[in-house]
Amino acid sequence: MLHDGRHALVVDPGDAQPVLNALAGGCLELAAILVTHHHGDHVGGVTRLREGSGCAVYGPAREPIPEPFTPRTQGDGVDVMGLHFDVLYVPGHTAGHLAYVLREGPPDVAPLVFCGDTLFSGGCGRLFEGTPEQMLHSLDALAALPEHTRVCCAHEYTLSNLRFARAVEPDNIALAEYAARCEALRAQGQLTLPSRIALERQINPFLRLREATVRAAVCRHAGIAPGTEEVALFGALRQWKNEF
Repeated sequence: MLHDGRHALVVDPGDAQPVLNALAGGCLELAAILVTHHHGDHVGGVTRLREGSGCAVYGPAREPIPEPFTPRTQGDGVDVMGLHFDVLYVPGHTAGHLAYVLREGPPDVAPLVFCGDTLFSGGCGRLFEGTPEQMLHSLDALAALPEHTRVCCAHEYTLSNLRFARAVEPDNIALAEYAARCEALRAQGQLTLPSRIALERQINPFLRLREATVRAAVCRHAGIAPGTEEVALFGALRQWKNEF
């Protein structure tokens, strides 16, 4: 949720009740819902929230979001609460997955990206509907965002992702330090999110596929030639994570 003290927008409300509780607690009016993809844990609360507030709903043009909603795709924008979000088409996890990028706004908020299940801290989403080529292209687009962009992903999978990342790059010092910080945060019941693009470039194996250490690890694990092209390498890396 983002709010300005009067109005709020929410992203991927899988359940309406926590949103309603937060709105009531802050005396906020729901202005908009942004949906990244069609999975139930991201849209389960949309209908109840829209019917109760009359808010606008924006979602991927290529996916079955609860109607009615305003379809969006690559190059479109969303304007709400005086904020402008650029829309990125980032398929891979699902066929029509979107991300919403806030490039300018209050300095304690912007820049940020709501990336759904495409990019996680230390990992990426499973390929349920898309291809390795699509996901690699989508992650490249997210990695190209300004380095101080906050990564607001949809799930806290950080510790499990980092265990895998350390199996891929056991000598990555930045990764080891980040894992220690995240373990300490979780031990105190605190969140590890949001992350930042600069950090993910240092520690996330799915953004580091072109690093020699990652390429070598994938080739060793999968038993493939060092000269294997990038898309096949990415597919092997994702399969390694699936089985980890």
